[in-house]
Amino acid sequence: MSRKTVRSVLIIEARFYEDIADELARGAIEELNAARVPYERLAVPGALEIAPALSLALANGFVGRAGRHRGCIALGCVIRGETTHYDIVARESAAGLHQLAVQHAVPIGFGILTCESREQAWERASVDGRNKGGDAARACLTLMQLEQHFSSASRR
Repeated sequence: MSRKTVRSVLIIEARFYEDIADELARGAIEELNAARVPYERLAVPGALEIAPALSLALANGFVGRAGRHRGCIALGCVIRGETTHYDIVARESAAGLHQLAVQHAVPIGFGILTCESREQAWERASVDGRNKGGDAARACLTLMQLEQHFSSASRR
C-alpha cells in the first residue's frame, strides 16, 4: 500500500469491556503500524454507540473521501447475558455499521465480537489467539485499497 495515497484510519472502540477493547486495539494498531497507516483512536461506552459516533464523524467531514480519515475500524465486544439485550446490541451494531458503509462508501473494518462468554471473547480478541482486531484492520485496509483501485481505474 503506497503511503502517498493512503490516508489515516479512525479506530472507534467500545470500552465496555476494557481489557478486551485494549487487546482488540492492540491487534488493529499492530496491523496499521506494519502497513505504515496513521490512525486516531476514539472511545465510546459500548457497541451501540459505535455507529452513531461514526455517523457524527461522517456528517462533520471528519471521516470520508474529503475527511481527515478515509477508513474506520470498529472494535467492541458483546457478551451474551441473561436477557435479550445481547441480541439487540449485536444485531443493531452490525446493521448500523453496514448501513453507514454502504450509504457513505466508507471502508469499515468490523471488529465487534459477539460471544457467549468472556473466555470466548478473550480468545477471539487476543493477539496471540484469533486476533480479530488485526482482522478488522486488514479488512479496512483491503477496502481502502479497493477504493484506490476503482478511483484510479475511473480516471483512465
